[in-house]
Amino acid sequence: MTQGMVRIFWLLGGFLFTGLAFIGVALPLVPTTPFLLLAAFCFSRSSKRFNDWLYNHRMFGPLLVNWNRYGAIGPRAKISAIACMIATPVLSYFLGAKLWVVACQIPVLLGSAIFILTRPNGPSPGAEAPDEVD
Repeated sequence: MTQGMVRIFWLLGGFLFTGLAFIGVALPLVPTTPFLLLAAFCFSRSSKRFNDWLYNHRMFGPLLVNWNRYGAIGPRAKISAIACMIATPVLSYFLGAKLWVVACQIPVLLGSAIFILTRPNGPSPGAEAPDEVD
C-alpha cells in the first residue's frame, strides 16, 4: 500500500468513528467517548485539519482534552456508561439471549465498569481552561 492509500484509510476511519460518536450523542445505548478516541487516533495519522477540528469541537473537544491530559472521564460520561453496562445484560436476557451469552457479557462489562470508575473525573469546573491542544 502506498503512503497516500494509508492516509486515506486513516481519514475514512476518522470520519466513520466521528459519525458513530455523533450517533452516540443521540442514542443512549451507543457510546460516544470510545468512538471519539478512535476518531482522534485516525485523524492524528491522516489530517491535522480534522484532528484540530475534533479537538476544538464544542461538544467533543473537552472529552478528548480531558482524556489526553488527565486520563479522565467526566461524571456524566461515567454514569451514562455504567447505566448502559447494566442495561446490556438485562436487555439481552429479556430479549431472549442464551444464558451463556449473558454470562459472558457480565465479566466483560464488570471489568469495563471498574476501569471507567477508577479513572479520575478531570479538572474541576472552575479550573484553568487549556489554551491550545497538544
